[in-house]
Amino acid sequence: MSSVNPDGLLKGQVAVITGASRGIGEAIAKRYAMEGAKVVVSARTVESGDHFLPGTINDTVAQIQAAGGEAMAVRADLASAEDRHQLVAAATEAYGGVDILVNNAAITYFIPVTEFPEKRFRLMMDVQVWAPFELAQLVLPGMRERGAGWILNISSHAAIHPQRGVPGRGGTVYGMCKAALERFTTGLAQEVYDENIGVNVISPGLVATPGVMHHKLINDSNKERVTPVEHMAEACLRLVHGDPKTITGRIDYADALLEEFSLTAADLI
Repeated sequence: MSSVNPDGLLKGQVAVITGASRGIGEAIAKRYAMEGAKVVVSARTVESGDHFLPGTINDTVAQIQAAGGEAMAVRADLASAEDRHQLVAAATEAYGGVDILVNNAAITYFIPVTEFPEKRFRLMMDVQVWAPFELAQLVLPGMRERGAGWILNISSHAAIHPQRGVPGRGGTVYGMCKAALERFTTGLAQEVYDENIGVNVISPGLVATPGVMHHKLINDSNKERVTPVEHMAEACLRLVHGDPKTITGRIDYADALLEEFSLTAADLI
């Protein structure tokens, strides 16, 4: 049975994970807690019924604590500047600073360009591009002061340019957001390279999360390529420890990273 190792790879580290009420964010929060991190679990969904999909930040925290880990829930709507600032302030007040920031939260609409409303366009850009940018701005001073830190952004294969001559299904804006996130990652990695801060981005591949199932993104043509969420969590762990001089500025894919470092995905608590 999986358990928490208080002396694990992330012993004493404080990790903020956005979008951690379910799916990939929940899995990352659990995996980090298993390695001794104090985990700040954030999302909009606090109680059952707050969202039509299952999973809440209170559930994630309860499961971590039941296994002997340390975690706290902070509700944050990342489209709100006040909530973004409050998230970092709450983590700092509770645990004394943020050592690891994982920008996982997303809101996505699959609508063709000709029909895409400005309000939804701006919301997607706020949550998936500006929020990671500003959260990085908020945690970097503390990381610089402590002389160490990690920022991990969660991307998607949607960032890759689509194949020419193949009809699409309204994923242009989503792809724009993720492409911007990847370019932000590599740029920031370069800017903080000499400060012992690693900045990386990773794509999960196709994971059967509640959101993916809701958007019906798994079908007969791709179901053989589905990646277990545990693989993503393990890959995300690898990108927030070690030497940030050698593990930074990476644009990674979960299964390729597991193969590169010969990692076996742990069962989650």
